[in-house]
Amino acid sequence: MEPLRFEPKDPHFEARVRASFARQAAMATIGAQLHAIEPGRVTLLLPYATALTQQHGFIHAGMLATALDSACGYAGSTLMPAEAGVLTIEFKINLLAPAQGLRFRLCGEVVKPGRTVTVTEGRAWAIDAQGGEKLVATMGATLMAVTGRDNILH
Repeated sequence: MEPLRFEPKDPHFEARVRASFARQAAMATIGAQLHAIEPGRVTLLLPYATALTQQHGFIHAGMLATALDSACGYAGSTLMPAEAGVLTIEFKINLLAPAQGLRFRLCGEVVKPGRTVTVTEGRAWAIDAQGGEKLVATMGATLMAVTGRDNILH
């Protein structure tokens, strides 16, 4: 199946997403980095860190959900107008396998953009020492575009 192609409303969407991501302290705290930005799609990389694990040494589900939520949110943001901020209003995560690897690739993709509500999907892959990837989680997320509120930055 070929990926959906979207036309961004803001020609400067990439710079806007990068600036917003740079302000997100949670992503800095867990070490997530922007890897790729396209209209309707954002990929983050998350290195393994002991501080992010649960008692068995796997990346904690909450840390994975946090990074996938951002990947999905920024994917939706790429298609929103320049003056819009984005908030997640719902998500569901499916944990498919223990999150163990040297790093993780988290991809958010828009399924259906909307003026106010956007639906996205996310996928998280664990990457091992040989570069092999294993799908460890999926997410469905619903986003809301927010405009005209000073406390919601775009």
